[in-house]
Amino acid sequence: MSATLQKPHHRATLDGPAPTAPRRRPTSQQWAAWAFLTPVTLYLVLFYAYPLYRNLDLSLRHYTVRSFVQGDAPFTGLANYRTVLDDPTFAPALLHTVVFTAVCLVFQYALGLALAVFFNQHFRLSATLRALFLVPWLLPLIVSASTWSWMLNSESGVVNALLSAVGIDPVNWLTSPDWSLASVIIANIWIGVPFNLVVLYSGLQSIPASLYEAAAIDGANAWQRFWRITFPLLRPVSAITLLLGLVYTLKVFDIIWIMTKGGPADSSTTFATWSYQLGFGNLVPAFGPGAAVGNLLVVAALAFGLIYVRMQRKQALS
Repeated sequence: MSATLQKPHHRATLDGPAPTAPRRRPTSQQWAAWAFLTPVTLYLVLFYAYPLYRNLDLSLRHYTVRSFVQGDAPFTGLANYRTVLDDPTFAPALLHTVVFTAVCLVFQYALGLALAVFFNQHFRLSATLRALFLVPWLLPLIVSASTWSWMLNSESGVVNALLSAVGIDPVNWLTSPDWSLASVIIANIWIGVPFNLVVLYSGLQSIPASLYEAAAIDGANAWQRFWRITFPLLRPVSAITLLLGLVYTLKVFDIIWIMTKGGPADSSTTFATWSYQLGFGNLVPAFGPGAAVGNLLVVAALAFGLIYVRMQRKQALS
């Protein structure tokens, strides 16, 4: 019995190990695919992965100007994050960031959607007017912010001149703690509306006109057609528009810094401007806390991105 069981093992030993399949050499198509992927991979590593790593390293060490140059900063763990959380500027900056982001998103999307539906009627001069609405988006941010600073100037601004013409007292838009945040919000809404207009208008072009014709035959008015057809079918485009707008608005720095520099008295300070002030705006820079504030923005943007991906997966499965 045992000899019978051992026979196959003995025969396999005599025959030697089973031959392995020869390795396939990469084909020309695979080499071409790697050739196309290599520049993109290098770009992502050099300009995204490495800066994120350096920013994380900055937030976990105690950097001074000397150690920043020599690279011998001691490791402090989460001490910089505790410093940021205990700073009296943290709560106002968080509130301003939330208000600035939420108000800008709501008005940019609402105005962009209204303009997209308006231009979707394809009336005369529609293309010309639509192109003119792109001007705020195409201008450099420094030009847009400087223009709004001039318009909202307390003494020589055109906005206060118009208010005086209708009998309203001038407003200290940029120098009053009560109005500085509203001023930068207005400027950012004006800059962001064209982006929403372009993306949402493109989404409207993909909705079949036959749906509107059928709804009109059934007696649906304009509001019912918008609420029952346009808005639901535009939901995927709206989601990506809001996500991109959220990520962009969270990191807005140029407009706020040029118009108010986060003041007066930190009344328009957000995480973006506060991070810059900590790292570069003082005689004694605080690189670690500044990087920690920047990482909080990265985490917030990443969290909303993951929420968007999860929502998209649920819609795909449903």
